[in-house]
Amino acid sequence: MNTMNNGRRGPKKTSSPKQGKPATGKKPAPKTGENKGVSARDKRKYIDYKDKQKKGDPLPTFSDEVRLNKYLSNAGICSRREADVLIETGVVSVNGEIITELGYKIKPGDVVRYDGETINAETKRYVLLNKPKGFITTMDDPMGRKTVMSLVKKACRERIYPVGRLDKETSGLLLFTNDGDLAKKLTHPKHKASKIYHTELNKPVNPEDLHRLIKGVDLEDGKTQFDVAEFVKDGTSREVGVELHSGKNRIVRRMFEAMGYEVIKLDRVQFAGLTKRDLPRGMFRHLTEKEIAFLKMSK
Repeated sequence: MNTMNNGRRGPKKTSSPKQGKPATGKKPAPKTGENKGVSARDKRKYIDYKDKQKKGDPLPTFSDEVRLNKYLSNAGICSRREADVLIETGVVSVNGEIITELGYKIKPGDVVRYDGETINAETKRYVLLNKPKGFITTMDDPMGRKTVMSLVKKACRERIYPVGRLDKETSGLLLFTNDGDLAKKLTHPKHKASKIYHTELNKPVNPEDLHRLIKGVDLEDGKTQFDVAEFVKDGTSREVGVELHSGKNRIVRRMFEAMGYEVIKLDRVQFAGLTKRDLPRGMFRHLTEKEIAFLKMSK
């Protein structure tokens, strides 16, 4: 397995140049606010964790209104198409008024009722962060230390929570969501999400020790093993890529420490099949519908 190829950027896709001039004869609009290595389209998904934004860096905007059929669907009442039928039949009310208009939008604070019951719906959010070092994984810290929540505060209005944790000195992928069912699935002992780390040790690693890490190491909380442990392609003998499913606290650091090594750098480059590709350090993006479906369908 080329462990680190899954976390670093893969080969860039190229497309053949378009022939001829635009049909309108107009010159393409200049691209603004682009960083090297990040496309203009993808850049709209990212927000720098620094409060001061560079000129041209667009901030996300969130509409205050949502279609009634989507609201009903988010609440788990039915699909959007079925919601349209319910609306047309006059069984849904907003603020005490029956609504039969398809495409009707509701605002924050509106009271929606169906079948005599008030509906509360919150849009599910799935946010992937490339965490820098120096931030702790907690919702709030009484000591005033920097937390990962400050990095995703502009992601959405909904309150989202980290799935699992990364210690202060570990960088890499951290998923946030308000989907409790998915969070439980990804952290459940029977369905631990696969994680891949790029580690840098304080000294060259003996190849025999890699086999021992896969076979299993006895720790104070039981025997633990890596699914994969191999040298990083094009790296030094001090760089090792490891894959595991265990959710034990500081497990990668403790495994190497038990073998007589000290972890100098630790970076999570893949989580549950999600990678850091085109996601700069300290930035976040929302998952695509395809990625969300994959996480929900995976065992």
